[in-house]
Amino acid sequence: MAIIFLLPLALCVRRVACRVCALPCGGQMASEVEVMEADREDVKEEQDEEDLDEDDDDEVEEEEEYEEENNDNRKKSAEGSNSGPRVFLPGDPLREDEKLERDESAYVMYHQAQTGAPCLSFDIIRDPLGEDRTSFPMTMFLVAGTQAESAHANRIMVFKMSNLNSQQRDAKEESDSEGSDSDDEYEDRKAQMDTALVPHYGGINRIRVTQFGEVAVAATWSEKGRVDLWDLSPQLGALKSAKALADFVRKEQARVCPVFTFTGHLTEGFALDWSPTVPGRLLSGDCKKNIHLWNPLEGGDWLVDQRPYVGHSQSVEDIQWSPNEASVFSSCSADSSIRIWDTRATPGRACMLVVEKAHNADVNVISWNRLEPFLLSGADDGLLNVWDLRRFKSGEPVASFKQHSAPITSVEWHPGDGSVFAASGADNLVTQWDLAVEAEGAEADWLHRNLPPQLLFLHQGQTDVKELHWHPQCPGVLISTALSGFDVFRTISV
Repeated sequence: MAIIFLLPLALCVRRVACRVCALPCGGQMASEVEVMEADREDVKEEQDEEDLDEDDDDEVEEEEEYEEENNDNRKKSAEGSNSGPRVFLPGDPLREDEKLERDESAYVMYHQAQTGAPCLSFDIIRDPLGEDRTSFPMTMFLVAGTQAESAHANRIMVFKMSNLNSQQRDAKEESDSEGSDSDDEYEDRKAQMDTALVPHYGGINRIRVTQFGEVAVAATWSEKGRVDLWDLSPQLGALKSAKALADFVRKEQARVCPVFTFTGHLTEGFALDWSPTVPGRLLSGDCKKNIHLWNPLEGGDWLVDQRPYVGHSQSVEDIQWSPNEASVFSSCSADSSIRIWDTRATPGRACMLVVEKAHNADVNVISWNRLEPFLLSGADDGLLNVWDLRRFKSGEPVASFKQHSAPITSVEWHPGDGSVFAASGADNLVTQWDLAVEAEGAEADWLHRNLPPQLLFLHQGQTDVKELHWHPQCPGVLISTALSGFDVFRTISV
């Protein structure tokens, strides 16, 4: 079946256009945020006045002036003006005659898609189209799992997203189409998503894919308490042409079955991760605090160790293998802890390091940096903590950020830049960060007192964002899924 992408929706503020804030690598405001010229003059005059008084005022008076200036700027941001757009920050009030508008210039690429039933977890399938792809139009392959109202209505969805053009080309072609009589030609240039479906009993809590030899294998964590492995070769083959897809739907779709199933958890779970160093090795963690190790066998079977790795006192929320050491993995839990394990030890003694109070709430997600010895965690307290594994025993993160106002739902380090990561939260925000950025100069200083300089970009427009991933073969491309659907985008900041 073919699903045509929705046109990118604008986040609007009218009378004044409120733009989502973006901070580029230099720490200065991006062109995405347009500040009214009048506001700029006011802010400049206030800063000049403060500079004249700095030598005569003590630190307390300076703090009072900064706070007053900050309040004035927020007041201006709330009141708006008829002359142009203003800066919008999450939490700012909107007047009845205002609405958010997305600034096209802040995105290199931006597309939206909907799938019917929401997909709360997905993964990116590596393809043979090449590495470091930056030219347009782009093509990419994804696999996702639905959370339908009925257990029998759920599906594994294998996507082929194609004809993904840049913002500039989309705008040009839309303009050209207005004066063209060829509607068919315009339709052919639009982004498209072809989908091959697999029946799945029960909602899919999490799905992860790996390349096992020449085969793409997906693991699914079902709300029915089972972990299934699926060979995606038939679905990927079906996406090669319209005829192949029609043949798959008619002859194969209803007969697709998992290649392996494990029901030993006896409850549902969310934690799931394939090893990046040992093909076919898998970890699964459940809501009853148990973690099981899977190892592939010859002939297409897997051996699941019935002895669980036990150390957490509550639900295991996420698992991440070390990108470098084949026997080492990390886990986080609703018990607020993060643990480091070594599978060379027996499961009962495999926990080597632990931070018992990594957050003051459930730790939902973790991500292991591929290039630096850093671990990233996000929790129900809305905090993003960065852990230096060389100092993990200290129990203190090397950096902590509180930009999200609701539980963190997903985090992931950029695959090609060890200082950049992305996060999503239940506050409908997707944020991009760069630890290498430091505040410079006084320009936009009043904004930096509200936004950390490491915050590169705030992306909005989705409802209840659940998961995000960087595309490993398309630098800077970020994909997020939410109750409202998928966003596929690349910003000017990364």
